[in-house]
Amino acid sequence: MTLKSFMNDAISPWMKNEGPEADIAISSRVRLARNLDSLPYPIIASEDDLNKVIAETETKFSAHEHEKFGALSLLKMQELSENEKRVLVEKHLVSPHLTREGPARGVLLSEDESLSVMVNEEDHFRIQCLLSGFQLEEGLACANAMDDWMEETLDFAFDEKRGYLTSCPTNVGTGLRSSVMMHLPALVLTKQLNRILPAINQLGLVVRGIYGEGSEALGNLYQVSNQTTLGTPEKEIIKDLSSVVAQLIQHERAAREQLWTNSKDKLEDRIYRSYGILSYSRRMETKEAMERLSDVRLGIDMGIIKDVQGSILNELMVLTQPGFLQQYAGEALNSQERDWRRAALIRERLTLEEESHDGGGEL
Repeated sequence: MTLKSFMNDAISPWMKNEGPEADIAISSRVRLARNLDSLPYPIIASEDDLNKVIAETETKFSAHEHEKFGALSLLKMQELSENEKRVLVEKHLVSPHLTREGPARGVLLSEDESLSVMVNEEDHFRIQCLLSGFQLEEGLACANAMDDWMEETLDFAFDEKRGYLTSCPTNVGTGLRSSVMMHLPALVLTKQLNRILPAINQLGLVVRGIYGEGSEALGNLYQVSNQTTLGTPEKEIIKDLSSVVAQLIQHERAAREQLWTNSKDKLEDRIYRSYGILSYSRRMETKEAMERLSDVRLGIDMGIIKDVQGSILNELMVLTQPGFLQQYAGEALNSQERDWRRAALIRERLTLEEESHDGGGEL
């Protein structure tokens, strides 16, 4: 299989698109936690109870057409290989927690993978919409559309005073978690981010790494999300998060201008060095790959590197992860083999980029 055909099958459409402010706000995610009123929540439920949730999901939603999302497919975790589950995590379609649990877990996916509904994770359902760029309001509308459709045939646990009831008390109320994945290399390089993060936390928001809670901020990618769900309307949560994200975008743009004005030669050297290393290296660990790709994306967005698509960071931050490398190779790989494969894949991807601008057509 060629890399081009593999990418066409493997990359979610949102990764190829350029939504609003996508040079800094890579993607927006909105998630709603819901539980059935009639069954114990997954953290205490029996296997029979969990199987009932899976069966109801399959009967009412799998292979059914939704006017907004098209046909939906249910993937059952117990029927997937460990690497297939790993790929779902790397694509941000499921949480690592879902793949580590026992049987009777699954995910309901739309054709374009902008919608995923985790089944029997911490809650019976976690409805998630993932869009390119800064699109929190659109993400909320997307999640609410699925929520409304599911509520036509399901009774969700709801309390008049507390709102939607969830396994974790911090999700009670709206059950809403919203986040924006942001690329903030200039704030890191100018050492401003460590000063900004405490102020964000004081506003009731949290900043995490690329895969959420407990994960590392690889490649200067950070998830900014809300913490409060109880007592705050959905639209207000989205408004508050949007305000902070908009300010972060402004700060990042100002930091980029500062780098260009005060350290242009040093910045260009860093960016071109990273581009050269990615183009010629024969071995590349995940952390270094993400750092170099971050530099190249910054160079693209600032007009320093020409004729390379900005979406290359979105694509390669996924394609160079262990699960995807093994899927592309068609076999299990040890860590050293993955480092060799990662470097080769990046070189091949950059070659495709060059060919497309030399008259070889679009990727």
